[in-house]
Order: sequence, then C-alpha cells, then structure tokens
Amino acid sequence: MPVSSLAPPRNVLLACLPADVLARLMPQLTLVPLVARQVVYTAEAEIDAVYFPEEGMLSMVANLEEGVQVEVGMIGREGVAGGGVVRGAATAFNACMVQLPGSALRMGVAAFRRAAEASPELLSLVLRHGEAYGAQVAQTAACNGRHELEQRLSRWLLMAHDRAGEDEIPLSQEFLAMMLGVHRPSVTVTAGILQRAGLIRHGGGRVTILDRAGLEASACECYRTVQRRAETVMGPPFPARLGRQPGPTVSPVGAEPPGGAGSTAAHAPRRAGC
Repeated sequence: MPVSSLAPPRNVLLACLPADVLARLMPQLTLVPLVARQVVYTAEAEIDAVYFPEEGMLSMVANLEEGVQVEVGMIGREGVAGGGVVRGAATAFNACMVQLPGSALRMGVAAFRRAAEASPELLSLVLRHGEAYGAQVAQTAACNGRHELEQRLSRWLLMAHDRAGEDEIPLSQEFLAMMLGVHRPSVTVTAGILQRAGLIRHGGGRVTILDRAGLEASACECYRTVQRRAETVMGPPFPARLGRQPGPTVSPVGAEPPGGAGSTAAHAPRRAGC
C-alpha cells in the first residue's frame, strides 16, 4: 500500500529526516506486513529492497552447515534492514526473518540508492545506524561465547522488549532456542529460573515481562554496552523502549549527539525532536 506523505512514519530513522527530504521519500515507500517467520532476505541472495520497520522486529540469522540457525542481530523501529546497499553490497550475508510480526515501509534498492546519493541526511542516518548495528553484532558474538545462558536470555529479552512496544511478546521456547543457538530444554530451564524470580511469565508461546529492572540486573553487561554505543553514534536515548515509553531521539544530522539526558519524542516520533 503506497504511503501518504502526510502520514508521519513510526520508523525512527525516517522520522528524523528533515521534512523536505522525508516528503520526497515517502511517495516511494510502500507499507507491507511483516508476518512471523517470514523470510525477508535469503543468505547470499540479491537484496531487492530495504525495509524500515514500523512495528515488529527482524532477526538476522546465520545458517550453519549442520542445519543450525543462530541469530546474530536484530532490527526494529529504530533502524533499517538492507542499508548496506549504500556501501555497495548487492547480496545479503545473513538471512533475515521476521521475529515479531508488524509492518514495514519497503523501498526498492535502486530508488533507495538514488535517494541516499541525493540526500546527505539520509545517507548519514543509514551509516550511523549501520555502525550501531555492527556494534550489536560484535557484542552478541562475545556474549554468546562467554556468558551464561541466564544472562544471555535476559539480554535478548530486554532487546526484544525494547522493540516490541508492549510487555507481552509472542515468543515460543522453540524459537528462543533457535535464536540463542541452544537446545530447547536449556531455554525451558533458564526461562523457569527467570519466572520463579518474578522477572517474566512464559507459556503458550508468549513471554510477558513482569520486572524490567530485575531483568536488567539479571542480564550481562552486553545489553548496556550496546546501548551506550548506540547512544554515542545516534544520540540518547537510542534505542529506547519504542512503544511504551517516550520514543528515541536521534541527534540532528551533522550535529554531535547531546551529552545530557536529551529530549524525547512522543509515541509516534516527531521530526522536531530528532
């Protein structure tokens, strides 16, 4: 469905573009649904479009030779999937699948490249998000190699909670095990520990966050490390809890990220707050 230039985007990067740049971009975007487990990109296949999530979450997944899939990164309303095409990438390195259902604004690669060439503001935001996402991927690798599953699961749930926009998240233990690269019984036991501690409730293919602060205390330092890097690159508070608390504020293009608490946007991000 074509997008009206008058409808403010919920995607943070788009919402933080100057009004004239956004006005030129919006008619080229198409609103598409994101269906749970939908494959957006196949590894080593051509990238034909970029996706700016409006709600929901995308997972970048590494496929190993023995048939195991492991999540290496996630993108929600704070960013863009496929942005590497502005650096010359033509194919996807990892598979991309829908982790949490929602919707996204889709734009063909050729049109996106032309838009990035014509708009230094768009190019800057996409590259800055790429830097923040790269930090997430690198820290996830370190986390998976060194930290206990309870810490890793807490970190993952916090990151999903940031992007879900609500406390109840549709997540099966089977899918969680695949994302974390462990066996399902391990996730069952670990989720049980978090549930008995009063941090979450799980069952019926859903996880409900009951104690956000407690979950942050249970997580390893990797969650906060990735948050700090994103704030350094994009400006605080990025990525914030995009749905339940004031939305994130990305620093103006060409300006240093603010050092203080930073201003916040409303539930639908306002360009004036970026």
